[in-house]
Amino acid sequence: MSRLVNGAVHIAIPRREHRDCLPVNGRFHSIRPFIGVTLLSLLAACSSSPPQTPPPPADRVRSEIVRLLPANVSDRQGWAADIYTAFDTQKITPSVENLCSVLAVTEQESNFQVDPAVPGMGKIAQDEIDRRASKAHIPNLLVRSALDIRSPTGKTYNERLAAARTEKDLSGIFDDFIGMVPLGKTLFGSFNPVHTAGPMQVSIEFAERQARDYPYPVDASIRHEVFTRRGGMYFGIVHLLGYPVSYDKPLYRFADFNAGWYASRNAAFQSAVARLSGKRLALDGDLISYSFGPSLGQTELAVRSLHGQLGMRNTTIRSALEKGETAEFESTDLYKQVFALADKAAGKPLPRAILPGIVLESPKITRKLTTAWFAQRVEERRVRCMSRASGKLK
Repeated sequence: MSRLVNGAVHIAIPRREHRDCLPVNGRFHSIRPFIGVTLLSLLAACSSSPPQTPPPPADRVRSEIVRLLPANVSDRQGWAADIYTAFDTQKITPSVENLCSVLAVTEQESNFQVDPAVPGMGKIAQDEIDRRASKAHIPNLLVRSALDIRSPTGKTYNERLAAARTEKDLSGIFDDFIGMVPLGKTLFGSFNPVHTAGPMQVSIEFAERQARDYPYPVDASIRHEVFTRRGGMYFGIVHLLGYPVSYDKPLYRFADFNAGWYASRNAAFQSAVARLSGKRLALDGDLISYSFGPSLGQTELAVRSLHGQLGMRNTTIRSALEKGETAEFESTDLYKQVFALADKAAGKPLPRAILPGIVLESPKITRKLTTAWFAQRVEERRVRCMSRASGKLK
C-alpha cells in the first residue's frame, strides 16, 4: 500500500545510480574539469522519476470522510477528525479506497457504535467463568460466593454481570474481579478475557504491540484507549492498512483483518503446497503450529515432504515459514520455489491470494459465519461507500 511522504523535497542520487549515470569508458586523470558536465548529465539522465504528489490538505480529507460516512452516523466531524489523525500519524494515503475500506469494516463490526452492545453479554461472561472454574476444578459454590462479593462500585459482581451490555462493561468487571478477589487471579491470572474492543473490534493484544507511535495521551492503559473512538479507530486502521501487501483487491485485506496479517497470501501458499504434496490442508493462513509443545503443523509437514523437489533442509523450511506473518516471506526461496513448481504443475499461474477457509468461533456469534463471508460483506459496503465519493480525492 502506498504511503505519504512528508517534509521537504531533496534530490538524492544513490550510489548505484551514480555509477549507472557516469561514463564507464575512458580514463580520468582529474575529475575537476568534468564536474560541471557530469552534474548536468546526472540531472538530465537521472531526473526522470515523477515528482512526489503532495498529500491533500487536511480539511479536504476530513470533508471527504464526512461525505463518505453512512447517513445515520452522528458526530460526523468527530469521526472524521479521529480517522484523519490515524491516517496522518501513520502516513497512510487517504485515498477514497483506503477511507472506504476503513468505513466499511467499521460499519460491519459495530455500525459506528464506539462501544457496541452485545446481546446476552452477562450470560457470555458467566459461562466463561464457569468454564474456567470447571477446568481448574473449583467448586461451583466457591465461584458463586466470590461473585456475591461487593465490587469497588458498591454492587456485587453478580449484579454487575447481570447489567453488563458491552465489552467495555465486561472488561471493567473482570479488571476488578482479577484485582480484588483472590479467586479472580486463580481463574484468569493477570489476563482480562475480553480480547477485542472499539468500533472496529480490534484485538487489544494487537493494540498493545502497536502502541509506540500512538498520538494521544494514554488514559490509564492502552486497553482503555481501545474502548474509545480515537483509540479504537487508530489501532483498527493500523490493523487494516498498516502493513505492506501485494494484493490486487481490498477483499484480501478484509480477510486478513478477520484472520490475521497475510492470512490470504498464506492460504494461497497452503493451496499450492497441497496441490504439490497431495495432502489435504486447512487453508487457514497459519504456516506453523502455534500450540505449545514440539508437534509440527500440517502445513510444515506437507512442505517438508517436498524437500526432494525443493532441495531444502528442514531448518531452512522452518526459517522461511516463520516469516509467514511478514512481507518478507514472499522473498524467501521457499515461497518462490513452491509457486514455481505449482504453477508448472497447473500449467498456469496460480493465485497468490485466496480467501482463507476459516469458520468464525466466538461466544458472540450465534450462527455459522466464515472469514470469506466477513470479507465479502465488507467489500459490498466498501463499494457502496465509494459511490458516495466526491471525486476530489483519488
